Amino acid sequence: MLTRKTIRFSFTCLLLFPALWLHGWGFFAHQRINRLAVFCLPPEMMVLYKPHLEYITVHATDPDKRRYMVPAEGPRHYIDIDVYDRPPYQNIPRSWEQALAKYSNDSLQRNGILPWYLEKELALLTRAFRDRDQYLILKVSAELGHYIADGHVPLHACSNHNGQFTGQHGIHGLWESRIPELLADASFDYWAGRARYLPNPRAFFWQVVTESGLAADTVLREEKQLSLSADAPARYAFEPRNGKLTRSYSSPYTTAYNTLLGGMVERRMRQAIHAVASCWYTAWVNAGQPSLSTLSHTTLTVQELLDFSNLQRQWLHGQLQGRSEEE
Repeated sequence: MLTRKTIRFSFTCLLLFPALWLHGWGFFAHQRINRLAVFCLPPEMMVLYKPHLEYITVHATDPDKRRYMVPAEGPRHYIDIDVYDRPPYQNIPRSWEQALAKYSNDSLQRNGILPWYLEKELALLTRAFRDRDQYLILKVSAELGHYIADGHVPLHACSNHNGQFTGQHGIHGLWESRIPELLADASFDYWAGRARYLPNPRAFFWQVVTESGLAADTVLREEKQLSLSADAPARYAFEPRNGKLTRSYSSPYTTAYNTLLGGMVERRMRQAIHAVASCWYTAWVNAGQPSLSTLSHTTLTVQELLDFSNLQRQWLHGQLQGRSEEE
């Protein structure tokens, strides 16, 4: 058996690998959202989460890495809500069973299952709390945080998810990665308030993805108008990234786009932080508020460590399974 201290050191070392722009919010924002969500928790939960802050932070990106191993992983991250229905998206079955009956599993896997999968993850976390299993509490918390954060990204609730239908390839990374990496630490207000109990998680999950779906038009429209503006800053620039010159959206263009969005990225990021903490808190309350001071499964087995090493290897050297945001 390997101790938590040794494993945490190994995971910290893994941060030395280049932080690629992946899916969801990208590494930077996913890790920041999970990390800050911890500080929204009550003291009874902080006793577990704060000492394991690095684990919760680092493993926020595991679901994206799993997309290089598991073909079924991709649809868990998005829902093309405009394919299922028209605004205000009230005719989509909220229960998984009814959705299966209406759309078929093939259609669901093609167009995304995010809000339905969130219910499953919340149930898994509730069970981990009931079982007082420290490893599973931390693992599922980190991964649930990832999926909740994805639900707050408008282009994760839109079939035109990378502007591929409107000549806006790259907008996905611009909104969810470039803006936070460039501007978050300089100007974003991260304070999200204390976690709250969610009496109806299903309704909450659908509220999140519906708001994202309704915001997608704004995300696409404002970037298109900026790109066509005669006085717009240069759209692209070569900037140093991980020791190499890389073409990306220029800093002035990114800043101008963020201004046109009226603080949307900051607002959705802050809402994601609060939503993640609230889901963790809700699972703990629904499990009976067990004491988190003394738990079982506090060390990882060799197999559990090998599983993570394999995940890391597939991410670095494997091929993405399923849909990419670059399509």
